[in-house]
Amino acid sequence: MLILLPPSETKRDGGADGSLLDLSALRHPTLLPERRMVLAATRRLSRGLAASSAALKLGPNQRFEVLRNRALTTSPVMPALDRYTGVLFDELDAGSLPAGAREFATDHLIIHSALFGLVGASDPIPAYRLSHDSRLPGLSLRRVWRDPVSRVLAAQGGLVLDLRSEAYVGLGPAAGNNESFFVRVVSEADGGLVRPLNHFGKKAKGRLVRRLLLAGIDHGSVESLLSWAAATGLPLRRSTREAPAELEFVVD
Repeated sequence: MLILLPPSETKRDGGADGSLLDLSALRHPTLLPERRMVLAATRRLSRGLAASSAALKLGPNQRFEVLRNRALTTSPVMPALDRYTGVLFDELDAGSLPAGAREFATDHLIIHSALFGLVGASDPIPAYRLSHDSRLPGLSLRRVWRDPVSRVLAAQGGLVLDLRSEAYVGLGPAAGNNESFFVRVVSEADGGLVRPLNHFGKKAKGRLVRRLLLAGIDHGSVESLLSWAAATGLPLRRSTREAPAELEFVVD
């Protein structure tokens, strides 16, 4: 089973003393050419404060993000699962996971980064700022990542649980894998009306992923996953929207 997460805009500072980014040490080495390309373009953009702020949609109080991008190859690194913050990752609370759950994350959890493509939970990365819709000079992130990321996901055997935002799905759909399921967080109103959620959806995804990591079960099929969810009281089900490649996680 592969658990596929979006990144977050916000990142934790710091990292291991003396450590540096090594692109060749990241998971999915077939993405190395694209990683080098996007990294170089991001560093070039960071030379201009005004241009970077515009391209990354930064306000006056966020210019430290440009300095982060200038230091991509000289700043310390830490595991991706610890680097990302924000609603989803705060709810996941990686720092409090026991060793067994961390090991399961290393083997089964992937984060889709606009800068690095697909990175493993334990992949060492620096703090950076780049989003799915960032405008790099002469480079379209969608064109760079879409096909290479999709090929990696298509080659993934077994169940893929896709918890990315739809914007990041656009940077590499998992449609080539017949066992890939997009997870949509929804609430149910009176009369059975299903409504998708955004902010609270991120929180719910973090909660779901934490439960999956703590359980440590490598589900071989969606039937196994749904059976486990029902037995443990998790409101995860097949889509009610006649979307066979989607699951719904229902929250109050």
